[in-house]
Amino acid sequence: MQIYDDERIDQLYANNIQIIQSPSVFSFSLDAVLLANFPKIPKKGTIVDLCAGNGAVGLFVSDYTKAPIYQIELQERLADMGKRSIQLNHLEEQVTMYQMDIKETFTKLSSDSVDLVLCNPPYFKNISTGVKNPNPHLAIARHELHTNLEEVIMISSKLLKANGRFAMVHRPDRFLEIIEVMKKHRLAPKRIQFVYPKKGKEANILLIEGIKDGKLDGFKVASPMFTYDETGNYSLETRRLLYGND
Repeated sequence: MQIYDDERIDQLYANNIQIIQSPSVFSFSLDAVLLANFPKIPKKGTIVDLCAGNGAVGLFVSDYTKAPIYQIELQERLADMGKRSIQLNHLEEQVTMYQMDIKETFTKLSSDSVDLVLCNPPYFKNISTGVKNPNPHLAIARHELHTNLEEVIMISSKLLKANGRFAMVHRPDRFLEIIEVMKKHRLAPKRIQFVYPKKGKEANILLIEGIKDGKLDGFKVASPMFTYDETGNYSLETRRLLYGND
């Protein structure tokens, strides 16, 4: 197992999963852990992780299902980290990483064939006047340089079977746009959760789940989650997601 000089191996103790990370290329954040624990995970069928980064979301989800998981990641270095993490966790029979643009997804996967699509996409619009991260790896991961919200949702909808589920983590300031684009592409929003840094602060993370060709009624708002407690330590819920129930 090749580990490069700028890489380290981190562990999500709640799932007993090890992830190869690099601060100079990409490291997963709480967003990935939240997304992996938000939707209903099918015990069988097919799961796709779009904009997979170093593969964290799909690897975390593998602990909850025996379903095959396919990951799509544009950046060669991130996809390579993901492939080595799959080997590190002995998940080669379940998890597959494809290094490609999400526009090429249908060269590997059929439309109307997937039970759950997960996505932790770039959050920030590609605005010419906007400030972008000088690190090209992080700029691509965080800004809509090679894909955008509508393309991600369109591809997700095309992948899903009727009544298949879509789950995404994003930013609350794009909530109304997300709802509009989901409905445009036949994804009925069904459940959301806002995550707050701590009580008294504005939400900084949005989790949303939808069903392809689902009815538009029955929309639910989950209880708010707080990342930190009043003392500045991780909240009980955050600790549970990161370290398990102990």
